Amino acid sequence: MIDTHAHIYLDDFQADRTDMMRRLTEAGVQHVYLPNIDLDSISKIRHLVSEYPDMCSGMMGLHPCSVKEDWQEVLNVIKAELDSGAYTAVGEIGLDGYWDPGSLPLQEEALRVQIRWAVEARLPIVLHTRDTMDRVIEILTEEWRPGLSGIFHCFNGTTEQARRIIDLGFFLGIGGVYTFKTANMADHLAPITLDHMVLETDSPYLAPVPYRGRRNEPAYLAAIAARLAEDRHISVEEVVLKTTRNARIVFQQNNE
Repeated sequence: MIDTHAHIYLDDFQADRTDMMRRLTEAGVQHVYLPNIDLDSISKIRHLVSEYPDMCSGMMGLHPCSVKEDWQEVLNVIKAELDSGAYTAVGEIGLDGYWDPGSLPLQEEALRVQIRWAVEARLPIVLHTRDTMDRVIEILTEEWRPGLSGIFHCFNGTTEQARRIIDLGFFLGIGGVYTFKTANMADHLAPITLDHMVLETDSPYLAPVPYRGRRNEPAYLAAIAARLAEDRHISVEEVVLKTTRNARIVFQQNNE
């Protein structure tokens, strides 16, 4: 399995990071992709990738909740880091209408800039869309260029939204929310094939059932794969095979 989205460089894992890495390996997780948040997280991602180069890869971008009045100056630093060539995607970028809706105009500007970076660098993008999925789809439609692809992280939308995303050549990031009974995601995604899905945890957030309420970690990816398999009446092996293939397509890497 590949965890396409986990913040395991955060201090939440400081006390047991070595054990956490052992557990994810034992659970069958081959690789973990680390999305950036802000300027402070850059060094943490660098350190973890240097410590586990065969297990971890970094992304570089400015999280929408980190977009403030100085966003242009911050993006200058982010861009210089991205240009080092050490990163596999532009992310985590997007819009967040939940925590600070007043900053959405600035978030939109920052998002468009970073989408254009990805087009220029021929890198995928990883999108955060909390309470803003339709608007992100609209912006992506306007900014789309040949070759642009990526992941709608933490997809929790409707069947129609899923189809619009797939039509743009993007994949759906399926994580812990999928296992929440109140989300009804099994119903929304029933018409959508696994060919358009990747697995993620968003660790340390959004732990899946039966771990809901705990700190999330990549080892729990197995619970998400098992739930997908159960709902689709297929083997866990088929879920793992297809979602791992999709993750490799997105990131254009063969992490054996």
